[in-house]
Amino acid sequence: MENYSENNNILIGGVVVSEPEFSHEVFEEKFYSFNIETKRLSDYHDILPVIISERLMDIKSIKKDLLIKIQGQFRSYNKLIDNRSKLVLSIFAKEIEMVEDESIITLNEANFIGYICKHPIYRKTPLGREIADVLVAVNRSYKKSDYIPCILWGRNAKFCETLGIGARVKLTGRIQSRKYEKKLEDGTVISKVAYEVSISKFAIDKEEEKPVENSVIE
Repeated sequence: MENYSENNNILIGGVVVSEPEFSHEVFEEKFYSFNIETKRLSDYHDILPVIISERLMDIKSIKKDLLIKIQGQFRSYNKLIDNRSKLVLSIFAKEIEMVEDESIITLNEANFIGYICKHPIYRKTPLGREIADVLVAVNRSYKKSDYIPCILWGRNAKFCETLGIGARVKLTGRIQSRKYEKKLEDGTVISKVAYEVSISKFAIDKEEEKPVENSVIE
């Protein structure tokens, strides 16, 4: 029996950089979204989206420049944009705590147990660094799955290239944002942001559970 609560766990700290706005409503429960800023050891700052239920805390108490710690999950859903399915990612808050210790802004740990659902894309940078892009399906209850884009480095990247679709893996890393430019059909260039997990620990898991097939991934 799969323990869904162990499949997707994140612990992250940061400073609120945008106040909550209404996102959506499910069974009369309202959800709100806002952004937090976290800091890497390299001093680069990631801006990450958060989803929170009105039932978790008073939404009006979440103000800009507030330091918070969040325990939750990194979730995905498919959104139809221009007749194409787009994978949208966000941090789903299960617990949230206001803190005063500024060192919390570097806290960023994500742990997943899931399944490789696309062939890993292995490549080398111009400087020879090995990288693999991996999409991992992480099961949750009610026959749903979250699809998490991951980046592996060095030996892990090379090893992951040998794994097939359906391989069950355990991963630990940090959630990051990455800005990039996209050229549209009319030649216009727009700036966009992608979210992914940079993996620091990677292992094969021996359980035999299979991923839930419930989404179309682009």
